[in-house]
Amino acid sequence: MRCPACGKTEDKVLETRTTNNGSAMRRRRVCLACGYRFTSYERVEDKPIIVVKKNGDIQNFDLSKVERSIRICTDKRNIANETIENLINNIDEAIKLQAGPKHEVSSSLIGEETLKQLYKVDKVAYIRFASVYRAFDNVEQFIKEIESLAPKAEG
Repeated sequence: MRCPACGKTEDKVLETRTTNNGSAMRRRRVCLACGYRFTSYERVEDKPIIVVKKNGDIQNFDLSKVERSIRICTDKRNIANETIENLINNIDEAIKLQAGPKHEVSSSLIGEETLKQLYKVDKVAYIRFASVYRAFDNVEQFIKEIESLAPKAEG
């Protein structure tokens, strides 16, 4: 495994765990050259999931797009990187489960699953993502979404 800090390939595995549903192995590693600690994931390579977009276009599911969105909406929030990685993995696992044997999901299902997972982690990140995903174009939409959180947060 190549170290993301120095590029050397010699490392030591510190800890190995399976993810929640056992679909991947999570390994904590340390680079023997520079001491940088990082996490790697080992997954079974499966048939790609096809995403059906709202306009009918079809493309392969790209988890890096979800990750980019998550990183943007959690930027400057006090959320541990490990929490964000777990969030991304939970979304990935949920999408794979929902894709089923057809290996097909709608883009809206990905957006809704991302919202669901973000809601559990950080309400501000949830609102940030929702504002883009649901294309808020005025303050009233923000207010309505925030007000919809209030009963959930109390209950």
